[in-house]
Amino acid sequence: MSVRPQSDVIQEVRKALAKYQSRLSEINQKIWSNPELAFEEHSAHDDISAFFDSLANSGYIVQRKAYNVDTALEVSYARGKGGRVITFNAEYDALPGIGHACGHNLIATSSMAAYLATCETMSTLYGDDIGYTIRLLGTPAEEGGGGKNLLIKAGAYKSVDACFMVHPFPLLSGNPTLLSASSCTGMYLANDKVAVTYTGKPAHASAAPWEGVNALDAVVAAYVNISMLRQQILPTQKIHGVVLRGGERPNVIPASTTVEYYIRSPTAASLKPLTKRVVDCFEAAATATGCTVEYEWEQSYKDMKANRPICESFTDVMNEMGHSTIFDAASQDGGLSGGSTDMGNVSYEVPGFHGGFYIPADGVNHTPQFTAAAGSEEGFKRALYSAAGMAVVGCRVLADDAFARSVKEDLDA
Repeated sequence: MSVRPQSDVIQEVRKALAKYQSRLSEINQKIWSNPELAFEEHSAHDDISAFFDSLANSGYIVQRKAYNVDTALEVSYARGKGGRVITFNAEYDALPGIGHACGHNLIATSSMAAYLATCETMSTLYGDDIGYTIRLLGTPAEEGGGGKNLLIKAGAYKSVDACFMVHPFPLLSGNPTLLSASSCTGMYLANDKVAVTYTGKPAHASAAPWEGVNALDAVVAAYVNISMLRQQILPTQKIHGVVLRGGERPNVIPASTTVEYYIRSPTAASLKPLTKRVVDCFEAAATATGCTVEYEWEQSYKDMKANRPICESFTDVMNEMGHSTIFDAASQDGGLSGGSTDMGNVSYEVPGFHGGFYIPADGVNHTPQFTAAAGSEEGFKRALYSAAGMAVVGCRVLADDAFARSVKEDLDA
């Protein structure tokens, strides 16, 4: 079976996206206007599932509450016998107070669009001549909770040959046509997240402070310890935290306090010793104040292992379609974004692509200004441009044996 020319694939992908553009815009606005926090994305889950249920006789198989995660979903489409499997990740959780300030509505929409375009293009160009399976995976709780880690453990990515998604970033200056930055290992940091609770003993803060054990002192000591540690770590490593509970009233010695910290490093391997140093700071504060200390760890996020053949192919496709796109392979040793994603964990399991596209915004990610940009028509259009690129490369993974081999070899290298 000969592989269809890239120009033919692009033409069919564009047809499919034009067909669904209006409906995709509607669901994008639904998700954006109704932000839901980690593991509470019930409306997004139901709206996306209903969208695919409405495509009667399409061959799409919708599974709600997939892999025993209430707000995860999976839509599957298969033709022929056997063949390769690709997946598009759809994130749709938001942030407290500022909604979709990281643009997860655009992530969900771009993955839905890429999924539809890949399914329809493969059906048109190849029919049942080759076997393949295409999946859309709704992945909750990226902004804390590590939803993809749960899906990995449940087998959602087993036997997947490539996994795709794109993420929006702010276009603050420079070339207004630029859509995608490099998608490299160095772009996303490995991340440990922990809530630390100190327990002391209450007492009257004025009449008998010597009777108490001050849990707030432990928090302050830990904060100072970590602040000093930050002077001695690599520029590529990050430690930042907040006090969640500091006490109840000034005249009561605080008996219980909690801080939450994120610890980041360029790789999962370099994160381990950094996390140990931070834990030593917490332990020292407990010892100094006489408090006990407990840890509640969230799912760890690994760094992103970008698949070079997919990145290079995506860059080529986007530029052929007239959308200025770069893949700066040299930035694998730098150019850190400072962010982290559970897509990094997926990229350790299967060949992964976590591309970036720029949308006009008056502020960076995790600000109200970016929330507004994520709901804009221009943001939606740019999400569809990137969806087209993912769809073309997805078709290539499914149909081109030599390319699929290079993708797998890059993961195993």
